[in-house]
Amino acid sequence: MGRSTIALIFTILITFSSAGATNPKPKGLSFNFYNKTCPPLEDIVRDALAPIFSEDPTSPAALLRLMFHDCQVQGCDASILIDLPNMPSLIASEIGANKNFGIRKRESINMVKTSVESVCPKQVSCADLIVLAAREAVAVSGGPRIRVPLGRRDSTTTLGSEAADASLPSADIGVHEALRLFAKLGMNTEEAVAIMGAHTLGVTHCLNIMSRLYKPHGKKSSKIDPDFEVLLKVICPESITAFQNVSFAFNDPTALRFDNMYYKNSMAGRGILKIDTELALKPTTAPFVQQFAAHREDFFQAFGSAFVKLSYAGVLTGNHGIIRSMCNSVNF
Repeated sequence: MGRSTIALIFTILITFSSAGATNPKPKGLSFNFYNKTCPPLEDIVRDALAPIFSEDPTSPAALLRLMFHDCQVQGCDASILIDLPNMPSLIASEIGANKNFGIRKRESINMVKTSVESVCPKQVSCADLIVLAAREAVAVSGGPRIRVPLGRRDSTTTLGSEAADASLPSADIGVHEALRLFAKLGMNTEEAVAIMGAHTLGVTHCLNIMSRLYKPHGKKSSKIDPDFEVLLKVICPESITAFQNVSFAFNDPTALRFDNMYYKNSMAGRGILKIDTELALKPTTAPFVQQFAAHREDFFQAFGSAFVKLSYAGVLTGNHGIIRSMCNSVNF
Protein backbone atom coordinates (compact mmCIF):
# COMPACT_ATOMS: atom_id res chain seq x y z
CA MET A 1 0.00 0.00 0.00
CA GLY A 2 1.54 3.30 -1.13
CA ARG A 3 1.83 6.48 0.89
CA SER A 4 -0.83 8.20 -1.24
CA THR A 5 -3.30 5.39 -0.52
CA ILE A 6 -2.62 5.58 3.23
CA ALA A 7 -3.09 9.35 3.16
CA LEU A 8 -6.39 8.95 1.29
CA ILE A 9 -7.67 6.40 3.82
CA PHE A 10 -6.69 8.69 6.71
CA THR A 11 -8.47 11.64 5.08
CA ILE A 12 -11.62 9.56 4.60
CA LEU A 13 -11.51 8.44 8.25
CA ILE A 14 -11.19 12.03 9.47
CA THR A 15 -14.11 13.13 7.30
CA PHE A 16 -16.28 10.22 8.42
CA SER A 17 -15.37 10.57 12.10
CA SER A 18 -16.24 14.26 12.08
CA ALA A 19 -19.73 13.73 10.71
CA GLY A 20 -22.41 14.50 13.25
CA ALA A 21 -19.90 15.28 16.01
CA THR A 22 -20.86 18.75 17.13
CA ASN A 23 -20.90 20.42 20.51
CA PRO A 24 -21.66 24.13 20.17
CA LYS A 25 -20.45 26.54 22.83
CA PRO A 26 -23.12 26.70 25.55
CA LYS A 27 -25.05 29.94 25.84
CA GLY A 28 -23.51 32.09 28.55
CA LEU A 29 -19.88 31.14 27.94
CA SER A 30 -17.55 33.53 26.15
CA PHE A 31 -13.87 34.22 25.64
CA ASN A 32 -14.19 37.72 27.15
CA PHE A 33 -16.53 36.86 30.02
CA TYR A 34 -14.33 38.42 32.73
CA ASN A 35 -12.97 41.33 30.69
CA LYS A 36 -14.87 43.85 32.82
CA THR A 37 -15.34 42.02 36.14
CA CYS A 38 -11.86 40.50 36.48
CA PRO A 39 -9.48 41.55 33.68
CA PRO A 40 -6.30 40.06 35.23
CA LEU A 41 -7.93 36.67 35.96
CA GLU A 42 -5.68 34.49 33.83
CA ASP A 43 -2.53 36.16 35.13
CA ILE A 44 -3.72 35.70 38.72
CA VAL A 45 -4.39 32.01 38.10
CA ARG A 46 -1.03 31.49 36.42
CA ASP A 47 0.86 33.25 39.22
CA ALA A 48 -1.01 31.33 41.94
CA LEU A 49 -0.27 27.99 40.29
CA ALA A 50 3.43 28.68 39.66
CA PRO A 51 4.66 27.74 43.18
CA ILE A 52 2.34 24.71 43.24
CA PHE A 53 3.83 23.40 40.01
CA SER A 54 7.34 24.21 41.20
CA GLU A 55 7.00 22.44 44.55
CA ASP A 56 5.28 19.33 43.16
CA PRO A 57 6.06 18.30 39.57
CA THR A 58 3.15 15.85 39.65
CA SER A 59 0.64 18.66 40.19
CA PRO A 60 -0.15 19.21 36.48
CA ALA A 61 -1.27 15.60 36.05
CA ALA A 62 -3.38 15.82 39.21
CA LEU A 63 -5.11 19.05 38.16
CA LEU A 64 -5.82 17.73 34.66
CA ARG A 65 -7.38 14.60 36.16
CA LEU A 66 -9.37 16.76 38.59
CA MET A 67 -11.04 18.54 35.69
CA PHE A 68 -11.78 15.28 33.86
CA HIS A 69 -13.47 13.78 36.90
CA ASP A 70 -15.41 16.94 37.73
CA CYS A 71 -16.78 17.34 34.20
CA GLN A 72 -17.82 13.71 33.83
CA VAL A 73 -20.00 13.76 36.95
CA GLN A 74 -22.88 16.24 36.86
CA GLY A 75 -20.89 18.46 34.49
CA CYS A 76 -18.10 21.04 34.87
CA ASP A 77 -19.59 22.61 37.99
CA ALA A 78 -16.91 22.15 40.69
CA SER A 79 -19.11 19.64 42.51
CA ILE A 80 -16.03 17.46 43.07
CA LEU A 81 -14.65 20.12 45.42
CA ILE A 82 -17.59 20.16 47.84
CA ASP A 83 -16.96 18.73 51.30
CA LEU A 84 -20.00 17.65 53.28
CA PRO A 85 -18.71 16.94 56.81
CA ASN A 86 -22.19 16.62 58.31
CA MET A 87 -23.53 14.22 55.70
CA PRO A 88 -24.60 10.76 56.98
CA SER A 89 -21.79 8.25 56.62
CA LEU A 90 -23.89 5.98 54.40
CA ILE A 91 -24.22 8.69 51.78
CA ALA A 92 -20.68 9.65 50.82
CA SER A 93 -20.12 12.77 48.74
CA GLU A 94 -18.89 12.73 45.16
CA ILE A 95 -15.20 12.77 46.07
CA GLY A 96 -15.74 9.58 48.07
CA ALA A 97 -16.49 7.54 44.94
CA ASN A 98 -14.23 4.54 44.38
CA LYS A 99 -13.34 5.82 40.91
CA ASN A 100 -12.19 9.10 42.45
CA PHE A 101 -9.47 7.23 44.32
CA GLY A 102 -6.20 9.12 43.96
CA ILE A 103 -7.80 12.48 43.12
CA ARG A 104 -5.44 15.17 44.47
CA LYS A 105 -4.87 18.90 44.54
CA ARG A 106 -8.42 19.95 45.33
CA GLU A 107 -6.90 22.26 47.91
CA SER A 108 -4.87 23.93 45.15
CA ILE A 109 -8.08 25.24 43.60
CA ASN A 110 -8.97 26.76 46.97
CA MET A 111 -5.57 28.44 47.06
CA VAL A 112 -6.11 29.86 43.58
CA LYS A 113 -9.60 30.96 44.61
CA THR A 114 -8.17 32.89 47.56
CA SER A 115 -5.82 34.77 45.24
CA VAL A 116 -8.65 35.56 42.83
CA GLU A 117 -11.03 36.69 45.58
CA SER A 118 -8.47 39.17 46.87
CA VAL A 119 -8.61 41.01 43.54
CA CYS A 120 -12.05 40.12 42.15
CA PRO A 121 -14.37 39.19 45.02
CA LYS A 122 -17.49 37.13 44.24
CA GLN A 123 -16.92 37.23 40.49
CA VAL A 124 -15.14 34.04 39.40
CA SER A 125 -16.53 30.53 39.78
CA CYS A 126 -14.61 27.56 41.09
CA ALA A 127 -15.80 25.67 37.98
CA ASP A 128 -13.93 28.12 35.75
CA LEU A 129 -10.87 27.89 38.00
CA ILE A 130 -10.75 24.10 37.62
CA VAL A 131 -10.81 24.48 33.84
CA LEU A 132 -8.17 27.23 33.88
CA ALA A 133 -5.95 25.20 36.22
CA ALA A 134 -6.16 22.19 33.90
CA ARG A 135 -5.39 24.42 30.93
CA GLU A 136 -2.31 25.76 32.72
CA ALA A 137 -1.31 22.22 33.71
CA VAL A 138 -1.17 21.18 30.07
CA ALA A 139 0.75 24.29 29.00
CA VAL A 140 3.33 24.24 31.80
CA SER A 141 4.06 20.58 30.97
CA GLY A 142 4.96 21.39 27.38
CA GLY A 143 1.55 20.97 25.81
CA PRO A 144 -0.56 23.47 23.87
CA ARG A 145 -1.97 26.62 25.45
CA ILE A 146 -5.68 26.09 24.96
CA ARG A 147 -8.06 29.02 24.60
CA VAL A 148 -11.20 28.26 26.61
CA PRO A 149 -14.44 30.21 26.97
CA LEU A 150 -15.45 31.10 30.52
CA GLY A 151 -18.61 31.92 32.44
CA ARG A 152 -19.41 28.65 34.23
CA ARG A 153 -21.13 28.81 37.59
CA ASP A 154 -20.85 26.47 40.56
CA SER A 155 -23.32 23.82 41.60
CA THR A 156 -25.01 23.85 44.98
CA THR A 157 -25.10 20.06 45.19
CA THR A 158 -22.78 17.09 44.87
CA LEU A 159 -23.82 13.60 43.86
CA GLY A 160 -23.36 10.68 46.21
CA SER A 161 -20.46 8.31 45.68
CA GLU A 162 -22.58 5.61 44.01
CA ALA A 163 -23.93 8.04 41.42
CA ALA A 164 -20.42 9.35 40.77
CA ASP A 165 -19.09 5.82 40.28
CA ALA A 166 -21.87 5.18 37.78
CA SER A 167 -20.91 8.28 35.78
CA LEU A 168 -17.13 7.78 35.67
CA PRO A 169 -15.59 5.26 33.23
CA SER A 170 -13.97 2.15 34.63
CA ALA A 171 -10.24 1.47 34.39
CA ASP A 172 -10.89 -1.43 32.00
CA ILE A 173 -13.08 0.54 29.58
CA GLY A 174 -12.74 -0.55 25.94
CA VAL A 175 -12.39 1.51 22.79
CA HIS A 176 -16.00 1.28 21.62
CA GLU A 177 -17.38 2.24 25.01
CA ALA A 178 -14.96 5.17 25.25
CA LEU A 179 -15.92 6.42 21.80
CA ARG A 180 -19.59 6.34 22.79
CA LEU A 181 -18.82 8.18 26.02
CA PHE A 182 -16.92 10.99 24.29
CA ALA A 183 -19.41 11.16 21.42
CA LYS A 184 -22.02 12.23 23.99
CA LEU A 185 -19.76 15.22 24.65
CA GLY A 186 -19.71 16.09 20.96
CA MET A 187 -16.29 14.63 20.19
CA ASN A 188 -15.55 12.89 16.92
CA THR A 189 -13.26 9.86 16.76
CA GLU A 190 -10.13 11.94 16.24
CA GLU A 191 -10.90 14.09 19.28
CA ALA A 192 -11.76 11.05 21.40
CA VAL A 193 -8.39 9.49 20.59
CA ALA A 194 -6.73 12.84 21.34
CA ILE A 195 -8.39 13.30 24.73
CA MET A 196 -7.08 9.86 25.74
CA GLY A 197 -3.62 11.34 25.23
CA ALA A 198 -4.04 13.05 28.60
CA HIS A 199 -2.69 9.73 29.91
CA THR A 200 0.73 10.91 28.77
CA LEU A 201 0.93 12.71 32.12
CA GLY A 202 1.08 11.12 35.54
CA VAL A 203 0.77 7.60 36.90
CA THR A 204 -1.65 4.67 37.05
CA HIS A 205 -2.29 3.01 40.40
CA CYS A 206 -1.64 -0.72 40.48
CA LEU A 207 -5.17 -1.25 41.73
CA ASN A 208 -6.45 -0.27 38.28
CA ILE A 209 -4.41 -2.76 36.27
CA MET A 210 -4.47 -5.90 38.42
CA SER A 211 -7.22 -7.59 36.41
CA ARG A 212 -5.37 -6.88 33.18
CA LEU A 213 -2.11 -8.32 34.48
CA TYR A 214 -3.49 -11.33 36.30
CA LYS A 215 -6.60 -12.35 34.37
CA PRO A 216 -7.48 -16.04 35.03
CA HIS A 217 -6.18 -18.75 32.69
CA GLY A 218 -3.70 -16.41 31.11
CA LYS A 219 -6.34 -14.75 28.93
CA LYS A 220 -5.33 -11.18 28.12
CA SER A 221 -7.90 -8.46 27.50
CA SER A 222 -5.61 -6.85 24.90
CA LYS A 223 -2.17 -7.37 23.46
CA ILE A 224 0.71 -6.22 25.62
CA ASP A 225 4.45 -6.28 25.04
CA PRO A 226 5.81 -9.30 27.02
CA ASP A 227 8.78 -7.41 28.46
CA PHE A 228 6.53 -4.53 29.50
CA GLU A 229 4.14 -6.98 31.14
CA VAL A 230 6.99 -8.42 33.20
CA LEU A 231 7.99 -4.91 34.30
CA LEU A 232 4.44 -4.08 35.35
CA LYS A 233 4.17 -7.30 37.34
CA VAL A 234 7.37 -6.42 39.19
CA ILE A 235 5.95 -2.99 40.02
CA CYS A 236 2.49 -4.35 40.81
CA PRO A 237 2.86 -7.86 42.31
CA GLU A 238 -0.36 -9.80 42.78
CA SER A 239 0.74 -11.26 46.09
CA ILE A 240 1.07 -7.95 47.98
CA THR A 241 -2.53 -6.73 47.98
CA ALA A 242 -1.94 -4.18 50.74
CA PHE A 243 0.18 -2.04 48.42
CA GLN A 244 -2.03 -2.15 45.32
CA ASN A 245 -3.78 1.09 46.23
CA VAL A 246 -0.59 3.02 47.01
CA SER A 247 1.87 1.63 44.45
CA PHE A 248 1.79 2.89 40.88
CA ALA A 249 3.44 2.79 37.47
CA PHE A 250 4.42 5.86 35.45
CA ASN A 251 2.18 6.24 32.41
CA ASP A 252 5.20 6.57 30.14
CA PRO A 253 8.94 7.41 30.36
CA THR A 254 8.14 11.12 30.07
CA ALA A 255 5.30 11.12 32.61
CA LEU A 256 5.98 14.73 33.67
CA ARG A 257 5.85 16.06 30.12
CA PHE A 258 2.82 16.54 27.90
CA ASP A 259 3.95 14.99 24.63
CA ASN A 260 2.93 12.31 22.13
CA MET A 261 4.80 9.44 23.80
CA TYR A 262 1.45 7.94 24.80
CA TYR A 263 0.73 7.06 21.17
CA LYS A 264 4.19 5.66 20.54
CA ASN A 265 3.75 3.41 23.56
CA SER A 266 0.31 2.38 22.35
CA MET A 267 1.72 1.25 19.00
CA ALA A 268 4.47 -0.69 20.78
CA GLY A 269 2.02 -2.56 23.02
CA ARG A 270 3.27 -0.69 26.08
CA GLY A 271 0.02 0.97 27.11
CA ILE A 272 -0.70 0.54 30.81
CA LEU A 273 -4.48 0.40 30.68
CA LYS A 274 -6.40 -1.90 28.38
CA ILE A 275 -7.61 0.99 26.22
CA ASP A 276 -4.10 2.45 25.93
CA THR A 277 -3.06 -0.56 23.86
CA GLU A 278 -6.38 -1.22 22.13
CA LEU A 279 -6.44 2.24 20.53
CA ALA A 280 -3.60 1.17 18.24
CA LEU A 281 -5.33 -2.09 17.31
CA LYS A 282 -8.85 -1.01 16.35
CA PRO A 283 -9.40 0.02 12.70
CA THR A 284 -11.43 3.08 13.71
CA THR A 285 -8.77 4.52 16.01
CA ALA A 286 -5.43 3.12 14.78
CA PRO A 287 -4.93 5.73 12.00
CA PHE A 288 -5.23 8.55 14.52
CA VAL A 289 -2.82 6.84 16.93
CA GLN A 290 -0.32 6.56 14.09
CA GLN A 291 -0.85 10.17 13.05
CA PHE A 292 -0.42 11.53 16.57
CA ALA A 293 2.64 9.36 17.20
CA ALA A 294 4.28 10.78 14.09
CA HIS A 295 3.08 14.38 14.33
CA ARG A 296 2.93 15.99 17.77
CA GLU A 297 1.29 19.18 16.51
CA ASP A 298 -1.64 17.22 15.06
CA PHE A 299 -2.17 15.69 18.51
CA PHE A 300 -1.96 19.09 20.19
CA GLN A 301 -4.52 20.60 17.84
CA ALA A 302 -7.01 17.74 18.25
CA PHE A 303 -6.45 17.63 22.01
CA GLY A 304 -7.18 21.34 22.32
CA SER A 305 -10.47 20.92 20.48
CA ALA A 306 -11.44 17.92 22.63
CA PHE A 307 -10.45 19.71 25.84
CA VAL A 308 -12.78 22.62 25.05
CA LYS A 309 -15.66 20.26 24.27
CA LEU A 310 -15.09 18.46 27.56
CA SER A 311 -15.20 21.82 29.36
CA TYR A 312 -18.71 22.38 27.96
CA ALA A 313 -20.15 19.33 29.72
CA GLY A 314 -23.25 20.11 31.79
CA VAL A 315 -22.23 23.69 32.52
CA LEU A 316 -24.34 26.04 34.63
CA THR A 317 -24.54 29.60 33.30
CA GLY A 318 -26.61 32.76 33.67
CA ASN A 319 -28.95 32.49 36.64
CA HIS A 320 -28.24 28.82 37.20
CA GLY A 321 -25.84 27.86 39.95
CA ILE A 322 -23.88 30.22 42.19
CA ILE A 323 -20.43 31.72 42.66
CA ARG A 324 -18.98 30.05 45.74
CA SER A 325 -16.89 32.15 48.10
CA MET A 326 -14.97 29.03 49.12
CA CYS A 327 -14.67 26.19 46.65
CA ASN A 328 -15.12 23.38 49.15
CA SER A 329 -18.38 24.65 50.64
CA VAL A 330 -21.70 25.94 49.39
CA ASN A 331 -22.69 29.46 50.35
CA PHE A 332 -26.11 30.99 49.75
